[in-house]
Parts: sequence; structure tokens; C-alpha cells
Amino acid sequence: MGRAVLSQILTLSSSSSHFAPSLRSCIGPRFLKAPTTNLLRSRCPLISSGGCVRCYSSTASASETSPTSAKKRVVSGVQPTGSIHLGNYLGAIKNWIGLQNTYDTLYFIVDLHAITLPYDTQQLSRTTRETAAIYLACGIDTSKASVFVQSHVRAHVELMWLLSSTTPIGWLYRMIQFKEKSRKEGDENVGVALLTYPVLMAADILLYQSDFVPVGEDQKQHLELTRELAERVNYLYGGRKWKKLGGRGGNIFKVPEPLIPPTGARVMSLTDGLSKMSKSAPSDQSRINLLDPKDLIANKIKRCKTDAFTGLEFDNPERPECNNLLSIYQLITDKTKEEVMQECQNMNWGAFKTLLTDALIDHLHPIQVRYEEIMSDSGYLDKILVEGAEKASDIADTTLQNVYQAMGFLRRQS
Repeated sequence: MGRAVLSQILTLSSSSSHFAPSLRSCIGPRFLKAPTTNLLRSRCPLISSGGCVRCYSSTASASETSPTSAKKRVVSGVQPTGSIHLGNYLGAIKNWIGLQNTYDTLYFIVDLHAITLPYDTQQLSRTTRETAAIYLACGIDTSKASVFVQSHVRAHVELMWLLSSTTPIGWLYRMIQFKEKSRKEGDENVGVALLTYPVLMAADILLYQSDFVPVGEDQKQHLELTRELAERVNYLYGGRKWKKLGGRGGNIFKVPEPLIPPTGARVMSLTDGLSKMSKSAPSDQSRINLLDPKDLIANKIKRCKTDAFTGLEFDNPERPECNNLLSIYQLITDKTKEEVMQECQNMNWGAFKTLLTDALIDHLHPIQVRYEEIMSDSGYLDKILVEGAEKASDIADTTLQNVYQAMGFLRRQS
């Protein structure tokens, strides 16, 4: 689960039109016979851009690991660093609410990924709880979805180590985010975890034998690495080799398929319409945090970057800020582009900013109220996280034991 959020926007129906074309046709066993082959340069059109997959899932029959449910599975999470902002919400969490009605869903807080760069040890536990509370406040229903903390399911770290033994290091050196972060921080300040966290992300995905990864247009490279690792392990240790060791045979892992929403996958900065809204941006003015009070929201929208053009419009490459603000309004109000244009195309910026501010405050207020209620009842939140981790561990442990068996480890006697 890469560096932060994982999943992208809009509530999706179960319509297949919302799914991206399968990547599987681009990745065959022929690649796996040559470990040094640059799989990341396959011909698949979905790898045209870099970035980090911040959402997770993975593809054998759901019944193999989930005997109580025939639903397809989706797994996703957000990193508990910084404040959860509008981009995380519209790009991930809001989408989860729709997915939980159609899929078998597990949503977790990816705290293990939060330590790949320097962090505040005094705040990690607190922000982890706050992130879980935001999940619930936004509408995640624990009768439909499991909510848990990544580090509470130890299989994540164990599977990461096993996958590390089969991951060519060249694959990791090609990860765009590693190049960018290591260049920014300097080699002396970058730990090994920054290089290897994509393997942990793959473990996060593959543990749960999920079927789809909610993923944005800019977040495909690490998903492709996960797919390649699944194919590689299946080839090296699955099939007849696994069966000879007493296993089921066949594939050890499902190979994850991308689930790409039709629009709104990226919410951009309020200060630069060409940059994604980010927790790590130095200026808090660049983002709307979900817990911002209404006066601060109004101030940020009032001061956000616009342009000197007349009227408002979507999809003009010369007007990235205009497109971003209209898209935010569309997503917050659940209106279509056509409805937004009919309402807003002749507005000036002053009138539209007032409209957008009111819509944001109205939408976020009930989330903020519910968040405060949840945080005031620590026992309730603890119970949710314990139950979620237990459900996740049941699935994860089955996958992990299969991997240990297929890789030839001596079975521990209980």
C-alpha cells in the first residue's frame, strides 16, 4: 500500500464498464522464466505513468479463501501520516462506501508503511486511531466491511519477507517513487524500507486473495509489480511443484486486476492545479482536510488559485485549476458534469467559490460530527479494530501457510 491512500473515487456500481481492461494478457509465464527481464516495460497500455498504488486487492476463486462468501474481494487502505484530506476522501474512502455493498471488503490503516521515512513516534498510535475513526465516520459499515490496523495482522510482514526472496532488486530500483524520494532525501537519510516497501505493498494485496485493486491513473506501476510477483511465485512454486509437497496445486496467489473509476481519480492541489493534493505538501493551504472547521474551509477556498478566463469549464488544459474545482464540486454534490456545467458555466469566480464552500461545509459537517462521537468512545473503536484484525487474520493466515508449504518450509507442529 504504497505511500498513502489506496483506491480511487466515485461510488462504483458492479457494472463491468467500470473495470479497466485486464492486464493479464500482457504478462505471461514466458517472462517469468527470465528473472532479469524488465517486466515493468511490458506492452501493457496501463503502465504509461508512474506513481504508487495506494489501494490494494488481488485474482483464484474467492471460495478458496473465503468459504462463507462468494463475493469478489477488494482490499484497500490509507496511511496514518498527516491529515486525511479531500483527495484521500474523494479518491479513495468515498468510493469504498459503494464497494462495500457489492464486494467482500477489508479496509485497513497501513501503519507499517508510515515508517519508511522519518516519522513522529509520539503521534503514530494517535493518528492510526484517528484514521480508523475517519473511515467509520465517512460511512464504512463494519457489518459489511472489516476495518483493522495493518500491523495487527503479522502475516503482512511475514509474507513480505517470503516475497522478498523472489523479487529481483532491479525491479525495485525502477520504482519511480523510490527514485524521487531517495533523490529528495539523500542516500544517507533513506532507509532500506523505502526501497522494499513495494514488496510489503504486494504482500498487503496478495495476502487476501482479492479480485480487484481500486487504482488511479497515476498509480499503476506498483500494482504491476504486485501482479508480476504473483505470476512469478505461481510459476516458481505453484502447480505440480506445490502439489508434490502436499499442497492443493494450481496458483498460490490470485493475480490482481485493476478497478479504475470512470472519473475523478485525482483531486489536485488548491494552489497548483497540475499537482496532486498531498499530505506531504508543505502548505496546508493546498488541501482541504476532512476535519477542517468551516471558517478554515471558507478561507482556503477564498484564497485558492484560479485564472483570468471568463466563465467556467471542464477539461480545458489551459485551465487546470478550473477543472479541479469544478470536479470537486461535482463529486461532493454527486452531480453529473452536464448538471454542473448548466449550473456554473456563466458564474464568476466569486459566486462559484461561495457555492463550492457551502457544498463542502454541508458535506463534511456530518462526517466531522460522527468522527467526534467515535473518538469519544475508545472502547467502541478498539472493539471494531480487534474484530477486524481477527477476520483479516483468518484469511491472511491461510494464504501464508500455503506459501510456506509451497516454498518447502517444515510445517510447525502445534
